[in-house]
Amino acid sequence: MDAGAAPPLSAADGRVHARYWLETGDDPRRAAEVIAGEQSCGTFTAVPGETPALKARSGARIERLNILDHAEHPALPVLQASPRYTRCLLDLSWPMDNFGPSLPNLMATIAGNLFELRQVSGLRLLDLAVPAAFAAGCPGPAFGIEGTRRLAGVPRGPLIGTIVKPSVGLSPEETAATVRQLLAGGIDFIKDDELQADGPHCPFDERVRAVMREVHEAAQRTGRQAMVAFNLTGEIDQMRRRHDLVLSLGGSCVMASLNSLGLTGLLALRRHSQLPIHAHRNGWGYLNRHPALGWDYAPWQTLWRLAGADHLHVNGLANKFSEPDDSVIAAARAVLRPLHADHAMVAMPVFSSGQTGLQAAPTFAALGTTDLIHAAGGGIIGHPGGIAAGVAAMRQAWDAAVTGVPLPQHAATHPELAQALTAW
Repeated sequence: MDAGAAPPLSAADGRVHARYWLETGDDPRRAAEVIAGEQSCGTFTAVPGETPALKARSGARIERLNILDHAEHPALPVLQASPRYTRCLLDLSWPMDNFGPSLPNLMATIAGNLFELRQVSGLRLLDLAVPAAFAAGCPGPAFGIEGTRRLAGVPRGPLIGTIVKPSVGLSPEETAATVRQLLAGGIDFIKDDELQADGPHCPFDERVRAVMREVHEAAQRTGRQAMVAFNLTGEIDQMRRRHDLVLSLGGSCVMASLNSLGLTGLLALRRHSQLPIHAHRNGWGYLNRHPALGWDYAPWQTLWRLAGADHLHVNGLANKFSEPDDSVIAAARAVLRPLHADHAMVAMPVFSSGQTGLQAAPTFAALGTTDLIHAAGGGIIGHPGGIAAGVAAMRQAWDAAVTGVPLPQHAATHPELAQALTAW
């Protein structure tokens, strides 16, 4: 949902602020008051302890309520029909003392019971701003863009990346063989697919040992170690042990599936980790896809960045999913935007999902920076000339994008790119 001309949210007053798109068949002001009460000190009926002083101290505050338009039918199922449904922008704020610098409890406040209130026929969280004191109480990314570039040995330009494919089914040695070819092509970044974790056909420990042998051998030849994000998603003790194995073998990145871990899982990993955390958003569609329910990406990524994600997936242009390009770019800009003047906590956006070199120029044109990872699975591994040629073609496509040279013109002197254009 578009917030239109609404001013940017600010938490300069020391309160947490959230913006929602709200649809209601009730009086909008009354619906807003119900939401504010439900998410702070109120309940469905008056209780003796809810004094004016307590409300003033702990109640959520309606900062702004703007009517947008009306509809004849509700966006979501309702128990009792209304002759008209009003759509609004609603800004709420809460005192930090209600929950302290606690991300799990912040989530319960801004995205808890309010979605299922009977006054609500549509609700979507559009934006979030937290005060400096809250951000200071969160770990945030340990590495971000600068640390990732240092560890990957890529001081400028995009990190050309890929996902090991097939997603599952390869043994540790077969995975290592694929990685060997990627390294020979000069890849910057390799990641496990989110479906590849610690199954009996490809155990985590064996896979890491096999892959890291290839990484170190390639680094001895080239003087630069590619970054590999091993998917350690699991229970907290498992993730800590897996992280320690990657660290002991000289690895430089670990990967976790955010919606599987939850905030407390990522926080536990972040406080233990000595490596960048590549954060995958698989499952994002069930939070986002219905336009009248769930989250926009900007507030969602804010929580995960505060929790310690160094890289955040944002989908990709012309992707294989249902997300439009403008939403993808808005997501990437959100990841790159400082959270607060005193706490930048900037992470690196990861473009993936059906990507090839065809998306390089429009991605660069829309974002205006190369502070990103561009991960192409089939776009690299499926190159007609082989995996090394696929890596070269992706890099050549990005060279063309940054220098403003049209792809066909650049391909005339770069055979890997020319061959890729017949397949992409």
